[in-house]
Amino acid sequence: MARQLKQLYEFGAFRLDSAERLLLRNGQPLPLTPKAYETLLALVEGSGHVLEKDDLLKRVWPDTFVEEATLAQNVFTLRKVLGDTAEGHQYIETVPKRGYRFVAAVKEVGGPAETSHPGVLEPAVRRRGRRALPLAAVAVVAALLAVAYFARERLGFKHSPPAGRVMLAVLPFENLTGDTEQEYFSDGLTEEMITQLGRMHPERLGVIARTSAMQYKQTKKTIAQIVRELGVDYLLEGSVRRAGDRVRISAQLIQVRDQTHVWAENYERDMRDVLVLQDEVARAITQEIRIKLTPQEQARLTSPRPINPEAYEAYLKGRYFWNKRTEEGYKKAIEYLQRAIEKEPGYAEAYAGLADSYALLGSLNTATLPRKEAMTRATAAALRALESDDTAAEVHTSLAFVKMQYEWDWAGAEVEFRRAILLNPNYPTAHHWYAYYLIAQQRTEEALREIRHAQELDPLSVIINTDVGEVLCYARQYDDAIEQSRKALEIDPDFILAHRVLGWAYEQKHMYTESVTELKKAMSLSGSRSDILGALGHVYAISGQKSAALEVLAELRRSAARNHDISADIAIVYAGVGDKDRAFEWLEKAYQERSAALVLLKVLPLLDPLHSDPRFADLLRRVGLPTLKLSP
Repeated sequence: MARQLKQLYEFGAFRLDSAERLLLRNGQPLPLTPKAYETLLALVEGSGHVLEKDDLLKRVWPDTFVEEATLAQNVFTLRKVLGDTAEGHQYIETVPKRGYRFVAAVKEVGGPAETSHPGVLEPAVRRRGRRALPLAAVAVVAALLAVAYFARERLGFKHSPPAGRVMLAVLPFENLTGDTEQEYFSDGLTEEMITQLGRMHPERLGVIARTSAMQYKQTKKTIAQIVRELGVDYLLEGSVRRAGDRVRISAQLIQVRDQTHVWAENYERDMRDVLVLQDEVARAITQEIRIKLTPQEQARLTSPRPINPEAYEAYLKGRYFWNKRTEEGYKKAIEYLQRAIEKEPGYAEAYAGLADSYALLGSLNTATLPRKEAMTRATAAALRALESDDTAAEVHTSLAFVKMQYEWDWAGAEVEFRRAILLNPNYPTAHHWYAYYLIAQQRTEEALREIRHAQELDPLSVIINTDVGEVLCYARQYDDAIEQSRKALEIDPDFILAHRVLGWAYEQKHMYTESVTELKKAMSLSGSRSDILGALGHVYAISGQKSAALEVLAELRRSAARNHDISADIAIVYAGVGDKDRAFEWLEKAYQERSAALVLLKVLPLLDPLHSDPRFADLLRRVGLPTLKLSP
């Protein structure tokens, strides 16, 4: 009889026997397929450390190419066997975009194992004393248990989705092409999946918006951290590969309360069928979390159209540059979106993107494209999109934005905002911009409700968090505005508009030194934004620094010759120094320019000294805003 060392690992009630390739619980063998066993052994041996997905794939399937979804299914199986529960992960933790970590305490036991060799007899007394099952019998029992276990899974004993409204986050799809130039494709596919899922029975399914989801691109955060930040029930993660006109997607759905992979699948399609692929993923997810779709939603999923691959690629590039939120980004977006429309006439989503790009470009007072021309093109693009598809919330939102910001068609804007929210209650931009409509009308409680809802859908969006603070300023809730602006700066300490709102709120609290500090910080980050310079001039004026205010006025008037939509900022400084005639003179110029600033004419605190003047009521009437409600 010879002796050899066998490796035993103990964790909780389990023992992993590397010699016999067995997992036992309280001495009883548990069912594991060979690959599931290899996965568990790798995780246990690396206990406490993150095992990257690629490393696990190479170890468990050294000579075979398999998708990540197969690995995810193995982990799902292991969690079921180990009994990881909704109360928390005792054993296997998912590290999104990276891999897995075995988190239970592992005791490594190395001991002499006696093995019989041919021709050597084991003492009878030892054989009788051990009372162990022969190895063949153990294997049979394990196989039977495995059959029973997987039969149980197939017979419908599935996870239980949470009651009530379910919240889902789509983590950025990983670009596996190895080409950084393809990032626009993986980012675009992520955004398209968010949009698609956001339309799926929104009363039952809430989807975290793109801005927050993209914060986790190449993240090293654990699922527990992500859940704390987003407050979701499920995570969808995946990867994408492209090769010529073929696209391959691996996707997996994780229930976060116990980190179980409740669904995983691989897809490969021709680029023409990429919309079909997106619909298949969306349908699979709604089935897994037991969401019953309406006939209209089912019809949308069962009739996707093929699309010109070049048009789709140009559309994704357009949206990629639009999301940069810069003048140069908008111009590049317009170029790509127009190319998409040339390749695919009637492409509603591309027209919607074009409307968004022109609308936001027209809102920049430093843009080279005149505001009137930009807004006219935005309206035309939105109307063209509606001709092709009037069910897209994004299009109605863009049209509402132009009607509010430029046309001052308040009734028409509200119709479009309401239509957008009805079509997709999960679209945060509709709630975000509608909040500005409502606060402009002094419908304060409704405005706060809408902006908070946008924040719920996009909790890590720095602009939405900042604009919660801005709406609180317009509601004259300055302490809350200060607190919220600080929260926005926790997300991005250099976000210009958050410093601006904080400066406004400090001024209204008569904290002039703090106000100047914040506005100067915003100026240093932005260069010379006229709205920030105007706010700085105003606080100089009301804090008794008149000469500094006049210097600001001189600088703004010089800028007015180079840029557009600055007149309202000049009026704000004149209001601060108490020159009402000059203030109204520049407000009249802002009216002739159809300045975006006049949308908030009624609620901007910096213009409060002008409210009692009859000229203010006349200006409100011409902008189309109702009679001013005086603050108590």
